[in-house]
Amino acid sequence: MNINRSLKLATVLLIVLVLSMGIYAFAAANTVPASSAGDGSGAISGYTVTAIHYVLNTTNPGNIDSVTFTLSAAPAAGGTVKITLDGTNWYSCTNVTTAVTCVTTTPQQTVTLATNLRVVVAQ
Repeated sequence: MNINRSLKLATVLLIVLVLSMGIYAFAAANTVPASSAGDGSGAISGYTVTAIHYVLNTTNPGNIDSVTFTLSAAPAAGGTVKITLDGTNWYSCTNVTTAVTCVTTTPQQTVTLATNLRVVVAQ
C-alpha cells in the first residue's frame, strides 16, 4: 500500500510541476510597452486686475449687465476667465488680449447682491 500512496503522491507532484511550468511559460511571454511617468512643478503667478467697470442696465440701473476690467497679462490661448459678484453665481468672460468682458445677465446680477468681485483666471 505504501507503493500506491507513493505513486499517487508522485503523480500529484508531477501534475503540479507541469502546471507550474505552463504558468511560468505564459508569464514569461508577456510583453509590456514602454511608458513614461514623471513629477514636476512650476510657479503659479497671479494677475493684477485693474480698470474695473460695472455696466448698469439702462432701464433698471439696479441690475448689472456686465463687468469689464483689464488683466496685467493676457491669459494663454484657451484659458478660462470667470467672475462672481455674490459668491454663488459664476459668469464666463471673454478677453481680447488683456481686456476682459463678463456678461452678468444669466442669471441677472443685481447691485444689491453684488458684495465682492472675485476673478478666477486659469490656463
